[in-house]
Amino acid sequence: MKRRNFIKLSMVTWASLLLPNYTSAKDLNLNEIGFSSGIYNNNSAQTIIIFLYGGASELSGNLTNLEEVKPLSQSNYDRYFGTITPTKNNFWQEAGGSHMEDLINDGDMTLFRTCFSHVRDANNNRAHGSCTHQNQTGSFDENNAGIITNLSQILENKGMINEDTVMPFVTLEGESKFYLEGNIPSSNYLKPIAINENLNKNPYSRHKRSYTYYTQEERKTPKNSDGEFGFDAPLHQKMDLLAQAQNREGKMKTAFSKRESLSDFFNQISNTTTPSLGANSYPDNRFSKKIQTAIKVLTHNPDTKIITLGTDGLGGWDNHDQARSYVDRMENLFKTLKSAMTHIKAEGKENTINIMVFGEFGRNVNLNNGQGWDHGNLQNLYVLGGKGYFNHQGVVGETVLENKGGVNRLFLKPKSGTYEFEPLSIAATLYKIYGIDNPETLTNGNKPIDKLFT
Repeated sequence: MKRRNFIKLSMVTWASLLLPNYTSAKDLNLNEIGFSSGIYNNNSAQTIIIFLYGGASELSGNLTNLEEVKPLSQSNYDRYFGTITPTKNNFWQEAGGSHMEDLINDGDMTLFRTCFSHVRDANNNRAHGSCTHQNQTGSFDENNAGIITNLSQILENKGMINEDTVMPFVTLEGESKFYLEGNIPSSNYLKPIAINENLNKNPYSRHKRSYTYYTQEERKTPKNSDGEFGFDAPLHQKMDLLAQAQNREGKMKTAFSKRESLSDFFNQISNTTTPSLGANSYPDNRFSKKIQTAIKVLTHNPDTKIITLGTDGLGGWDNHDQARSYVDRMENLFKTLKSAMTHIKAEGKENTINIMVFGEFGRNVNLNNGQGWDHGNLQNLYVLGGKGYFNHQGVVGETVLENKGGVNRLFLKPKSGTYEFEPLSIAATLYKIYGIDNPETLTNGNKPIDKLFT
C-alpha cells in the first residue's frame, strides 16, 4: 500500500475510534439533514472567514508557556525578537496583543487556545495540503465537498436560497477548497462570486471599461465614440431585446433581465463609504481594504451569507525561518480586526456579522536554527462579532508544554481537563448558526463549539 493511501486510511480509522459518531458525508442525502428555519431567520447570520494560509503560530495569542520554552529552544527568543511583552491575558503585545486585549475587554471576541487535532497528531500529520483540505471541507473524507458547498446545497434544499438570491457566497481570494464540489453537482447560482477589494471587478458589468484597463494588444482594437471599449448603451438595449425575443421562457431570459439591476446594485455597493472610525481607522494595506469591502457587501446585501479571504497584503504564515516579520503581520491583522469590529458596530451589524480567523494548523514553539517554527497541530481560533447568537467568553483553554525529545520537538498541547476541540468543529459551528440541527453528520462526529453558545 502506498504511504499516502495508508495515511488516509489511518486517519479515517483513528477518527472512527476517537469519534464514535463518525460518518461519511460525501454520499449524504440532503433530506436527512435536520434544519431549523427559525434559527436561520432569527440569527440572520453573515460570516467573514479569514484563513491564515501557511499555519500561523499561536504565540501571538498565547505566551503562557514561553518562559518554559526559552531555555529549551534552539535559538534565543529574546535575542532574535527583542522585546516580547506579555499582556494581561498573556498575549504578545508587539504582535497584535494590545488589540486583542481591546477586543476581549469590549466583549467582541473569544480566543480559543486549544483547537487541537488528536487525529492528525496520532498520524503525525502536519502537511499543508491535507490539513487545509480537512479544515475547508470540515471532514477527514478526501472526497467530501467544501463547507460552503455543503451549506449552500442544504440551504437550497430547505428553500432558504434560490436563483433570486443575490450573491449568497463571495470570495475575495479566488478559488479555495471551501467551495470544492462533491458528488452532488451545485446549481450555478450557488457558486461563489469572485470580487476584489476595489470592487472594480463587477461580474454583472454592462458598462464600458476605460482605455487604461486594457492591454497593449487590446488598445489596438477600435474604440467607440467615447474613447472606451465595450458596447454603447443603445447596443446593450438592443442585445437585451434580442435576448428576450430569441430565448425561451426560463432562466436564460430571467438572467438577461436581471443583469442590469444586478450591475447597478454592485456599483451602488462600490460607491458606499466607510463610516468614520476615529482612532480605530483601518491601517493602509491591501488586506484592510479587503475587510472593508467584505463588510460593505454584507451590510448592504443581506443575501450574502459567507465571504472568504486569505491575508493577501500581509503575507503568508509558513514561518520556518526568519519569523521576525510575523510580529508586524500579526499587529496589522489585529489592528485591522479591531477596525473591522468598530466598522461593523457603526453599521449596527454586530449581532449578525461574525468573523472567524483560523488556518490549517499552528506551529511548534521551538525557535529553530533558522529563527522560525515548524508545523504543529495546535492553533488558536479567533471568533469576533455575531453577538445575536454567540456568547463571547474571552479567553478559553489552557496549554502545557510537551517536550518530545530531540531537535525541534517542543509543542504546546491542551492541558488535561481544559476545554478543547478538533478543527472540524469550526465547520460544525458554521453549520449550526445557519440552522443545521445535526452538523456533526457532516463533520465526522465533531460537534459545534458549545462554549460559543453558553
